Amino acid sequence: MKMETKIHARGQKAFSLLECMIAIAAFFIAVGAILALVSQSLQNARLLQRPMVDAGMLASELSLTNKLVEGPESGDFGDVYPGSTWTANITEVLSNKLFEVDYTVQPAGRDRPEKMSVLFFRPQSDAGILDGATK
Repeated sequence: MKMETKIHARGQKAFSLLECMIAIAAFFIAVGAILALVSQSLQNARLLQRPMVDAGMLASELSLTNKLVEGPESGDFGDVYPGSTWTANITEVLSNKLFEVDYTVQPAGRDRPEKMSVLFFRPQSDAGILDGATK
């Protein structure tokens, strides 16, 4: 006669449902963080491909001149920023040859223009409206 022995495993080692849910939640949090970083990196790469138009470039060019004439001016940026345009309105603010230049830059492919105002003191400039000159 053979004797059969049954071995009962006490305290089997396995993961509980709560431990599995915590591990899955941690996994999805990590995947979400990685996807957010990748998305942010792609957005930054797209912004680098579209250069921001700098209105300071116009002001620096105008600062090299000794004389300013009141009135509007306009132009584009040529090959530097294709499709972008600018307008400038030069007005004499005070009768001591202090001029204010209001720039409006319309970047290509954007709805909102960028605006900037700069003050220039140019004593060599011709008489403006405040000095009694007529247009």
